[in-house]
Amino acid sequence: MLSALLIIVLLAAIAGLFTSLRVDAPAVSVAASSASLADRLDALLPQTQCRRCTFEGCRPYAEAMAAGEAGINQCPPGGASTAAALADVLGVPAQPVDPSFGIVPDHAVVAFIEELPCIGCTKCIQACPVDAIIGAPRYMHTVIADHCTGCELCIPVCPVDCIVLKPAASGVH
Repeated sequence: MLSALLIIVLLAAIAGLFTSLRVDAPAVSVAASSASLADRLDALLPQTQCRRCTFEGCRPYAEAMAAGEAGINQCPPGGASTAAALADVLGVPAQPVDPSFGIVPDHAVVAFIEELPCIGCTKCIQACPVDAIIGAPRYMHTVIADHCTGCELCIPVCPVDCIVLKPAASGVH
C-alpha cells in the first residue's frame, strides 16, 4: 500500500514537471525563431563590416532587421540583389538601396597600400574590422587581399593618403 502511494506521488510529480515544460516551450520556441531569422538575414549580408548601414557590422544590422528596427535597403556593398534577398526572407516588398547609406559599387574592391608614402602609423590596422592589414609601427603595411572586404574604413584614417581601392581579383569576397 505504501509503495502504491509512493508511485502515485512520483507520477504526479513527473506529470507536473511535464506540464511546466509545456508551458515554457512557446517562449523558447519564439526566442529560437527570432535568432534563426537574424542568422538567415546575416547569412545574406556581404560581411564587409563597413558600417555604412549605421550599425557596427553585418550581424547587428541583421538583428535590427529581424526586430523590425531597420530597413532592407541600408547595405550598399550588398546592392540590389542583397536587398531583394532580404525582402524575400522578411516578406516585404523589395526596395533599391537608399543612396543616403552610400553608393552601390560596380564591382568588388580591395584596399591597396602604396609603399613609398606609407609611414607605418598603424591607423589603418586599427580601423580594419576584419584584420586584413598587417604591419608594424614605422614600417610599411600591406593588405591581405583575400581577407579585405573593401569596406573603405582604412582610407579616411590614413594621414598620408597612401591607401587606394583596386578591383578585387576573382574569388575574393
